[in-house]
Amino acid sequence: MTAAVSPGLPAKMHALVAEFVATPGAVEAAVAEFGSPAHLVFPQVFAENLARLRGQLAARVAEFRICYAHKVNQSRAFVVAAHAAGVGIDVASRAELDSATAAGFTPDRIEVTGPKGEALLRELVGTGVTINVDNLWELERVAALAPPGRPVPVLVRVSGFAGTPVSRFGVPLHRVDAALTLLAGARERIDFRGFAFHLDSGEPAERVRAVESCLVLTERAYAAGLSPSVLNIGGGFRQVFTADATAFDAYVHALRESLLGRGEPMTWGGNTFGFQLENGAVHGTPVFHKYANTVDAERMLAELLDTGLDSHGGRALAQVASENLLQVWLEPGKALVDHAGITVARVEFVKETADGSTVVNVDLSRDTVTPADQEVMVDPILVPAAAPVAGANRGAVGVFVAGRLCLERDLITNHKVWLPRCPVPGDLIVFPNTGAYHMDLSAARASMHALPPKVAVTQRSGTFRVCRDGDYRHEVA
Repeated sequence: MTAAVSPGLPAKMHALVAEFVATPGAVEAAVAEFGSPAHLVFPQVFAENLARLRGQLAARVAEFRICYAHKVNQSRAFVVAAHAAGVGIDVASRAELDSATAAGFTPDRIEVTGPKGEALLRELVGTGVTINVDNLWELERVAALAPPGRPVPVLVRVSGFAGTPVSRFGVPLHRVDAALTLLAGARERIDFRGFAFHLDSGEPAERVRAVESCLVLTERAYAAGLSPSVLNIGGGFRQVFTADATAFDAYVHALRESLLGRGEPMTWGGNTFGFQLENGAVHGTPVFHKYANTVDAERMLAELLDTGLDSHGGRALAQVASENLLQVWLEPGKALVDHAGITVARVEFVKETADGSTVVNVDLSRDTVTPADQEVMVDPILVPAAAPVAGANRGAVGVFVAGRLCLERDLITNHKVWLPRCPVPGDLIVFPNTGAYHMDLSAARASMHALPPKVAVTQRSGTFRVCRDGDYRHEVA
């Protein structure tokens, strides 16, 4: 069905990625060599993102460390790029640790986060990596396992800050005294480096409250005879998906109208995306609200570092950290791979359903391009086949994109997206900005489909080069 008005959700794209997608034959050549579907990663974009965050820190604090959160993407190219840039890495499993060491990371540049069992703790103790302990049991086990005279570097993650939703991670604030007592009694076994936190929320006020709480705990640690030197503010820095906030708002308005029966239907199967319909009105916050964000990670970090802390006479966070000789650590993942990955799939067929909807089936599953149950609210990009089918519809058309599994839920877009024409078999569909969790978090081999390969894309002297992600080698520009 062609809409009289075609609301769109244009995706923000890095200039390098946009140039690659727009280069005639570039996407098709990558798929021809490595197969469809495929995940394409851009380590040069990763490096630019990293440089921008590093610049904000360098301008404000005396000492800092960035640890790339490996869990955001399994790509080797990103890990190699992080190593080449001289930063640290945050790993959350034995396999991620192996990935980091294979790329050249030494123990002093590795931090291990997340919940850790007995077996992993036994492997970590004595290696020199920094263990970011999640709970008192982990801290007790590290103290018991650590050899005397070779203290294990440890950060203590805390949680339970005022105005912040309860978290299953971290030592609750009311249990920190027990941690300090344990740390004070285990100085020969544990090198306590400081406190850490990680918030899922991107709300600045929540992060500021967490920082102030950690500074109070740091003073308590000093009083207990400890010498913390690190304030770890975690990750969770936001991404910017949309290229046009006004267009995003217009799409959401049209979607809300459609839920009320006004205008063209825009959702599959009556999906309301978290909106609630009551008394002829639409209420609530949609599940895709993060896609409305317009504040990028660089600005978010700068504003956080410049925030005046009421508990410290209004002095900026960065100033307080420097005055107290605290290194500021952070663990960005999404922020570093933002706009550094795309996913490509080939159109297999197009069909009309019983309600008149147009469904475009691609050789990809929802779980290999969408994190968990989220709805990705930016438009895919149509890359026409080299020899388009004669008579193909050239007008903008609203479609749903469906996956290849024999499951009703395998819809890649539960919201209608408008493409410049109706796709035909052989066309390629590019899903923008899939580097952060989209590629790996929910990926499964349902129906025995192989996982899409990862392909690294770089540009040198105006020419694009592609290689298997595992074969990527950093080159000095």
